[in-house]
Amino acid sequence: MPLRFTLRQLEYFVAVGEAGSIAAAAERTHVSPPSISAALRALEAELGVALFIRRHAHGLALTPSGRQLLAETRRILGAAEGLTALASDIGEAATGPLALGCLQTFAPLILPELRRGFEAAYPEVRVTQYALDHADLLERLLTGALDLALTYDLAVPPEIDFEPLASLTPWVILPAAHPLAARPSLAPEDLAGEPMVLLDLPHSADYFLSLFEAAGRRPRIAERSRDMALVRAMVANGYGFSLINTRTAQDQAPDGKRLALVPLASGLRPLALGLATPRGGFARRTPAAFRDHCRAAIAAAGLPGCLPAP
Repeated sequence: MPLRFTLRQLEYFVAVGEAGSIAAAAERTHVSPPSISAALRALEAELGVALFIRRHAHGLALTPSGRQLLAETRRILGAAEGLTALASDIGEAATGPLALGCLQTFAPLILPELRRGFEAAYPEVRVTQYALDHADLLERLLTGALDLALTYDLAVPPEIDFEPLASLTPWVILPAAHPLAARPSLAPEDLAGEPMVLLDLPHSADYFLSLFEAAGRRPRIAERSRDMALVRAMVANGYGFSLINTRTAQDQAPDGKRLALVPLASGLRPLALGLATPRGGFARRTPAAFRDHCRAAIAAAGLPGCLPAP
């Protein structure tokens, strides 16, 4: 029996299911809302089930059947992407789709420049990028939703290969006028009495706290946030110090106030920033091409948006 629906209709179904509304899915896919609505109606008619409950002024909600079909549709689209990837591996050059993830804290620093250089070298590759926390990146790598991810070597499961690209030591972020900002380096002991603004992301928060635990100290956490830009702004406005692993070239908070970055002396190993991929993923031509591009770019000029350690 011939198929009466298309991969494009399935893509629109997934986009609406993830976005929760046709308008948001249209913006994400760069397709007009009427086209997506028509595709959904045709898909529901062909499958003989209602995929969404239409709620006035509240977007769309998946029906129980829609939730089941959404998971299977993702698998089907993943298999189709795999077929395209296999064809690109057979060819001479890297082509086809590349689902690229990046840790959200340093995605604004490094991802656009690395991606732009890669796309200039491989114009036949279609990159889709995702800025996520470390736990989400690992989960999507394991489920096949991502081809590879730029992230840290924290709690990487054995099913994922990791290739380090740069070593990152911890830094203390302080307001530029803070008395400790003039120090050449700081130890956890120096910060014991200071309030801390914790970047509260999965795995990252545990790592930052372990820097104090290794010294037998416990920081005084005054504020928490999952947003790095907000953390920097709160530090600049005197809510406390924070910790990061990238020495950014930008010494200002989002509101324009100046920050100081001071190295933190710690007995723990530095984190490695690198490329994670599902086991054997670098055997494919397109992810391997991106890895080689990152190797060369970082070796030549260091991490984009970051200063070298002194």
